[in-house]
Amino acid sequence: MTPSSEPVLTRPRVEGDREQEILDATLEVLGDVGYDRLTMDAVATRAKASKATLYRRWNGKVALVIDALLSVKSTPAAPDTGSLREDLIQSFCGMGGLTDEQSVGTFAAVITAISRDAEFAEAFRREVIGPKARVAQEIFERADARGEIAPGVDLSLLAPALAGIVLHRMYLIGELPDQDLITRVIDQIILPAATRRP
Repeated sequence: MTPSSEPVLTRPRVEGDREQEILDATLEVLGDVGYDRLTMDAVATRAKASKATLYRRWNGKVALVIDALLSVKSTPAAPDTGSLREDLIQSFCGMGGLTDEQSVGTFAAVITAISRDAEFAEAFRREVIGPKARVAQEIFERADARGEIAPGVDLSLLAPALAGIVLHRMYLIGELPDQDLITRVIDQIILPAATRRP
């Protein structure tokens, strides 16, 4: 059998709305105790399900937590207003952005696991952060194509800078992100860096 003709193994679905109830219970436990202390037992108890039900669908907590995060996280298309500034404000201040309390709270619940659990970190970066990073990259690439970015600016450094600055202020300084903070970072740091001329 050739690799292309090998059957693809798929995980069985849980009946009806039960899967979403389990994913919701996973997010509740994640919010209560964080990723490190979350267990399949705790989720099964919260969801009023058996561990066997969970293991029929998910092979462990990495797969379960990633599916739970994806169940509430849709990555919107990159806004295209014709302005780098407006695209950034719309992207980072909307649902799922840095002013979304649920999104920020979820990140707080898993941040320690990113440095401690290599399997989870890889899945989280690929499935959850990856699509968001691609949106930011697309915003800057469109701005570059419009001529808004100065020659020689490294977009791979600039595209994640806004999120990095805001998350730094939140976790290390204790400043909760709001639209005013994000707009100030855009106006005072991101745009000057993007448009600087040698």
